[in-house]
Amino acid sequence: MPESGRILIIDDEADIRESLELLLEMEGYQVDLAQNGGEGLARFESAQYDMVLLDLMMPDKSGMEVLTEIRERDRDTPVAMITAYGSVEVAVRALKLGANDYFSKPWDNEKLLIEVARMIGARKLLTENTQLKRALKQRYAFPNIVGKSERMLRVLDLVAQVAPSRATILITGETGTGKELIAKAIHANSPRADQVFVAVNSGSLPPDLLESTLFGHVKGAFTSAMAARKGYFEAANKGTIFFDEISTVGVETQAKLLRVLQEREFMPLGSNEVIRSDVRIIAACNADLRKMVEEGKFREDLYYRLNVINLALPPLRDRRDDIPLLVDHFFTKYCRENEKFLDAGGRSVLRFEPDAMQILMDHAWPGNVRELENIMERAVVLANEALVPVSVLPDHLLHTGGMKIRRDEAGRLAPDASLFEMVADYERRTIVDTLEAHSWSQTEAAEKLRIPLSTLNQKIKRLEIQIKRRGDK
Repeated sequence: MPESGRILIIDDEADIRESLELLLEMEGYQVDLAQNGGEGLARFESAQYDMVLLDLMMPDKSGMEVLTEIRERDRDTPVAMITAYGSVEVAVRALKLGANDYFSKPWDNEKLLIEVARMIGARKLLTENTQLKRALKQRYAFPNIVGKSERMLRVLDLVAQVAPSRATILITGETGTGKELIAKAIHANSPRADQVFVAVNSGSLPPDLLESTLFGHVKGAFTSAMAARKGYFEAANKGTIFFDEISTVGVETQAKLLRVLQEREFMPLGSNEVIRSDVRIIAACNADLRKMVEEGKFREDLYYRLNVINLALPPLRDRRDDIPLLVDHFFTKYCRENEKFLDAGGRSVLRFEPDAMQILMDHAWPGNVRELENIMERAVVLANEALVPVSVLPDHLLHTGGMKIRRDEAGRLAPDASLFEMVADYERRTIVDTLEAHSWSQTEAAEKLRIPLSTLNQKIKRLEIQIKRRGDK
């Protein structure tokens, strides 16, 4: 099935318009019709099209005039000329004026469909990467990657060093640590920044489809290959391909990837033609590739080709200093999206009350930054006032596992305890001492500590304090 899209047909012959409309709609395209140049230009200005099929000879405006006016408005939308006057001179003139292709009447339906799919696919790839480049400047450039912890700064220092190079990079880290974010930052700060960045989720595609996606195929390469198709390695020439979860790629595909890395060439499925491609590869995984090599599940030679530079991203629990920064970042992002709680400068005025913020600081974050972002979006949606209470946090933060305070065999605080553990340990001892002094009456303890009873109950759960009944020893 070709890339879907919206096509404008401008032709003064009703039979031509209707036959093209039928052919293209059967392939899944949305088609608009115009019977002369003036109507075609009016339609082009009023809607967004993925391609234009334009007749050369029309009564009010010639195809060349229409093409010139289209190019004055839009340089990127593909335009293919259709004419019964199939001379080389006319074709050259049309191409010089900005046409992308040229078909003579009567055309070959199969060839026309293949070229239409190719042009629309190229247009969409260009659009996606233009949008990506804008997004990279706003979000992924180094100043906008959120993090000031020592471990994160070390990662960013290494990113700054490797981005300008041609080196293959392996990014490792737990799910949700931001591996694709870092890959996009590397691409954005490399000499390839103006070229294509393609992300491949290696684990979501079966082997045959993955190979077709990467290397392309010729017509008839397999049962459903009704037309030739370019793969990512050809489309992303001079750009970057990011392989997410590279550990899920099958052994046979691993061999083909190794060849691309070594020789910078590949063959589409079903073809004997060798195609060269200059693509930088950035791979990522959350598995232990070294262990997979030892178990025979991943090629050792490919592992070393990928692991030229290793960027190990720390889990969020190991960069807790960054949590307040991330909270502020995501608050502003989702306040803008929901148009609420913004100051005059467009920044969020939302803040967590201290106990809610402490719960965030204490949480183990198994889902890392992605989990935190989801919780921040939820908080923005549910917040009714600028100071966000504990009650807005999801239940799993309140009831499943409190702050883990590491201790030695004698029960004392671990010698290398973090500041968060020290604070939690002091808070826990203070609450336990107060409860014991008031015969484990939570109401009396809350009054003594000058905090609401609900806040004390939340702290008891978070710090995993076992409540005794009055009179228990």
